Amino acid sequence: MADGAETVLIESLAAGGDGVGRLADGMAVFVPRTAPGDRVRLAAVRRRRRHAHALPAAVEKPGPGRVEPPCGHYARDGCGGCQWQHLAPAAQLAAKARIVGDALRRLGRLDVPDPELIASPRQLAYRATITLTVRWTAAGPVAGFHDYRDPGRVIALERCAIARDEVAALWDALRPALPSLPRGSDVRLKLRVAPNGGLHAVVSGGDGAWTTAAPLAEAAAARGLAVTVWWEPAGGAVRRMAGPPADGGAVAFEQVNPEVAAALRAAVLAAALSKPGRVLDLYAGAGDVGLALAGQGWDAVCVEADARATARASARAREVRVPLRVVTDRVEHCVAGLLPADLVVVNPPRTGLDEAVTAALAVWPPARLVYVSCDPATLARDLKRLGAGAARAPDASPSSSAASDTLPPSPWRLSLTCFDMFPQTSHVETLAVLDGR
Repeated sequence: MADGAETVLIESLAAGGDGVGRLADGMAVFVPRTAPGDRVRLAAVRRRRRHAHALPAAVEKPGPGRVEPPCGHYARDGCGGCQWQHLAPAAQLAAKARIVGDALRRLGRLDVPDPELIASPRQLAYRATITLTVRWTAAGPVAGFHDYRDPGRVIALERCAIARDEVAALWDALRPALPSLPRGSDVRLKLRVAPNGGLHAVVSGGDGAWTTAAPLAEAAAARGLAVTVWWEPAGGAVRRMAGPPADGGAVAFEQVNPEVAAALRAAVLAAALSKPGRVLDLYAGAGDVGLALAGQGWDAVCVEADARATARASARAREVRVPLRVVTDRVEHCVAGLLPADLVVVNPPRTGLDEAVTAALAVWPPARLVYVSCDPATLARDLKRLGAGAARAPDASPSSSAASDTLPPSPWRLSLTCFDMFPQTSHVETLAVLDGR
């Protein structure tokens, strides 16, 4: 059959968001913008050693979870800011829970069901921050998101369906002033509404010094909006360029989905032991968790590599007169010297915990470990390293009694909850709570 003419049935969704089907010879093929149950005619099939990638030429028969995307950019322009606008909300939630469960069973060898998933109260207009790529053309600057079919192409954004109304209004006001942005191949424009309602535009990158920030603030003012304009040059510190004075922390430590972030933070704090003791807040950011626990009587230590974040954490502790030890260092470099602790909270980047961190936690296990993960694969790997669940035979199902008969006891009791921080995408946040036996 000619390349691109083959039709496949999409069977499931992969962690990156692509649908997964089988070519005629049995090879797995990953197809973006598809849904389970879709019968899809393929285009641009690219075979690898063990799998293939393809683009959807046409959906010949839609699956039961497919819906019309709410954003015109999604289908018309191939905007890659979202992966799942073609999926109904219930289908998105089920897929995310299954992706997390599959990763924990397959990669972590954990005998667990798909976890509970807490939905976002907003499926659209939830993002308090969007970051746009800026490309200079002969006709002027183009700002938007990348085309999923051609990542080198930037689509000209009109309205982002997942951006909050305040962010959308700010973008609409600033568009006429885009020619005042710096030139360069690395220019980004971040638009942000802070929890206090303040509006921010953060420009990063550019060739040389940027001196034309005022037109952005003036364009916003013409629409009745007060925006603080910041510039973050390559390798330099963020600085205010125009607009009303504001706290730089408002742009450095933002929450994308404030309602879900608040629910996740509340769940983390609720997972703390009932009796205060010593707590390590690792990858602490601006110290939200450590500061809250210190206020409850915990002997709290925050560790964060970003000096701006630790400076903000220290300042906040002084403001509320709460004792808080703040360490500016990479977690893997200092964790062994900070253990033991009664409670350890970790919120690592997508790469997960460094092996030195899991090794230290295995040697000095806390009474409770609270792990906030943004990547199911690295969470599964780290839980396996920690011995959160003993390995089961690869061919054993999670309910197999033969598997459970051969498992050595785990040193931890594990509970899992997922949070839909990023609707319309395949990303999911997972809260794993591990209790020492």
